[in-house]
Amino acid sequence: MGTYYSRMANASVLTPQAVDFPRWYQDVINKAELADNGPVRGTMVIRPYGYGIWERMQLELDARIKKAGAENAYFPLFIPESYLAKEAEHVEGFAPELAVVTHGGGKQLEEPIVVRPTSETIINEYFSKWVQSYRDLPLLINQWANVVRWEKRPRVFLRTTEFLWQEGHTAHATFEQARDYAAMILRDVYERFMVDILAISVVPGRKPPKERFAGAINTLTLEAMMGDGKALQLGTSHELGQNFAKAFDTGFLTEAGDRAHVWQTSWGSTTRMVGGLIMVHGDDHGLRVPPRIASTQLVVMAVKDDEAVLTKVREIGRELMDAGVRVVVDDKVHTPFGRRAVDWELKGVPLRLDVGPRDLANGTGVLVRRIRGEKYPIALDSLAATIPLLLEEDQALLLSQSKEYRESRTVDVDSVEQAVEAAATGWARIPWAKIDAVGEAFLAENGVTIRCLLAPDGSLAESDDTPDSVAIVARAY
Repeated sequence: MGTYYSRMANASVLTPQAVDFPRWYQDVINKAELADNGPVRGTMVIRPYGYGIWERMQLELDARIKKAGAENAYFPLFIPESYLAKEAEHVEGFAPELAVVTHGGGKQLEEPIVVRPTSETIINEYFSKWVQSYRDLPLLINQWANVVRWEKRPRVFLRTTEFLWQEGHTAHATFEQARDYAAMILRDVYERFMVDILAISVVPGRKPPKERFAGAINTLTLEAMMGDGKALQLGTSHELGQNFAKAFDTGFLTEAGDRAHVWQTSWGSTTRMVGGLIMVHGDDHGLRVPPRIASTQLVVMAVKDDEAVLTKVREIGRELMDAGVRVVVDDKVHTPFGRRAVDWELKGVPLRLDVGPRDLANGTGVLVRRIRGEKYPIALDSLAATIPLLLEEDQALLLSQSKEYRESRTVDVDSVEQAVEAAATGWARIPWAKIDAVGEAFLAENGVTIRCLLAPDGSLAESDDTPDSVAIVARAY
């Protein structure tokens, strides 16, 4: 079967990545109809195609969260300001980002109300009521919600004043149980989702003390390299120790009959993952959506206004839906073929099948593989058997490209000066012992951040002072 490359999209539709990566990113969001800016600075309107990707992310993550034993619940958007004040480090960490309601119903409120920036405080208020005995533990709760954090430098999907997420909150009888659960969430829920479904090769690591979540004793993170070499944090899992438990007196009777405070975790992932998906896999022609997360995996497109062709593309659509493929039939022949082809390419739908009168006469269609940039004839009677295999091939290709790109732009260095130089185009690995307070300040002055700490073999460092720990440093979103 012959293979050749074809690009319908005109390069001028999008700003090339090499010319202006941030402009390219915004162009993709606009042209692929993913989102618009909201009327209040820092907010966004997620359009149906972008929300379809988020819905698939929710579906896949939710199944993994439930497999980890957590149940979904919902807690209020409004939190009494006094709740945040109970945990000093927490309120200090979030103070610059808080949105506070002082008036309601035409009157000044007796106590200001914080619009949910995260839910550790309000959830602990109820955990302290629900947990009485060791028999009530572990308590594993997740919620899908929106949160508000006042953002100074907003960017759609990446940093917005209001965003969507899931946040998990758990209570355990021992430190070890909480520690192990936080690590399990990072590995079995987040990392497996990002690798297996988003086709993004991520680096799991431990945040250094200054980068921890406010109120946590440890933060685990997953870092991914974007198409411009910068880092993006895609998911975090926190060990909260007993900080919130003591502040809210969330305690229980042990088997021995003593009273003890619970040990807790919290963990979350957000609509930032949509932005990461764009910047990891996108190219100068738009999105490239991994087949497993794509709300539309294949578009069957009628090339011309021909009754036989229209009948056939609708028949193919039904056949492939029955085969488990997520299909859209594009029979909008009143719109020029070239315009429709460009639109689907911009949206990054993995496969497109073009069917015209000549193709129909030959019993074939033209298959366009967005991820590989290939285009070739395919027999129409082989689609149900072939298409699922091609989707898996393209899923695997995106993951391998993500890993190869990150590894090719990650270098080992011995000084913070070398780290800053390496961070101009990618990531640097530097011994943690080489970064003292002066070196850390030097990195920050040059716009470079310490993303995470690893053990020498690349695994999670056991603690901040693990001998020979390695730091990943990079410019970041």
